[in-house]
Amino acid sequence: MADRRTTGEVRMGPRVVFVHGIGGPREPDRERALWSEALATGMRAAGHSSLAERLSSGGPDAPVCSFAYYADLFSRPQAQGAGDVPLEEDAAEILGGLLVEMVAALTAEHAGSDGPRDGRWVTRGRVLAHARVQAAPAGQAQGTLSVVRRALNVATTLMALKPWGGVARWATPRLMVGDLAQVARYLARGERDQDGLSLDQRVRQRVRDALGDGPAVVVAHSLGTVVALETLHHHGARTPLLVTLGSPLAMRTVVWPRLVPQPPSAPERVARWLNFWDRDDIIAVRPRLEHDMRANAAGVLPESARIDSDGVWVHSAGKYLAQPAVAGPVAEALSRTGPGAVR
Repeated sequence: MADRRTTGEVRMGPRVVFVHGIGGPREPDRERALWSEALATGMRAAGHSSLAERLSSGGPDAPVCSFAYYADLFSRPQAQGAGDVPLEEDAAEILGGLLVEMVAALTAEHAGSDGPRDGRWVTRGRVLAHARVQAAPAGQAQGTLSVVRRALNVATTLMALKPWGGVARWATPRLMVGDLAQVARYLARGERDQDGLSLDQRVRQRVRDALGDGPAVVVAHSLGTVVALETLHHHGARTPLLVTLGSPLAMRTVVWPRLVPQPPSAPERVARWLNFWDRDDIIAVRPRLEHDMRANAAGVLPESARIDSDGVWVHSAGKYLAQPAVAGPVAEALSRTGPGAVR
């Protein structure tokens, strides 16, 4: 029986490892199938129909797809809901900073938008101004409960706006805060288990298990881009292609200064790094990662490109993977990976 943490057998030939982002527990096999089918859709649009059909069929000549699953590590038996998870002090501080930076980015995007300065534009500006006041620290030390209450207030205000409001993923402010708190909890490097391993160490171990010992194309989304980057810095096998989708890596006040190792750089064994962002992706703040990363010894830097998806919620791995600009390079990398590579 397949391990619930990673799916897909290990064999020589083209391999893809998917690394998911924020969110509650999910079924790894189902997620792997959904991500694979979205990737196949993008491959067809990019002119790689033969490989797309093999990927969809899952036959013996199809690329092996593994899903590095770690969402269960963020669950706690005593929590009543995603927003009820108690935060350690460092995690609460990071969550507060995350909200401040996100609201600031939304405000800057609104001020520079090309749309008409009509009533809706004015209303949106007022809502964002209110959220910015709510997100700002009170100027004195805040307990973790105060930070969580502030976060819930900001979330409630933001959900009056698109694409926040009406999104099934975040039906309530509490769910939204619970998901965003996962970023803070990972970066806080706390929550040690009985073996002394911190939460972030346990998460990276799941990704290492999925990577195995051979080369693999790595496709990471959202928080998974942080996890994948840090894991690959200590991965011995070659990574012919790293793809990051909707990444928060360059969030200057929260994520970027807490990445390990410092200063942030491309992992040595990564041969190419493509980074994709959508203009309406509320998580991909400061999306041009090449401005904030150092090259590895081979001169590899992230290559960032914007894509545009339809719908009110574009921060979705499936929407990114279905884009030909994303799936095409993955197909090309798979065709060059390993002795069993797809021709």
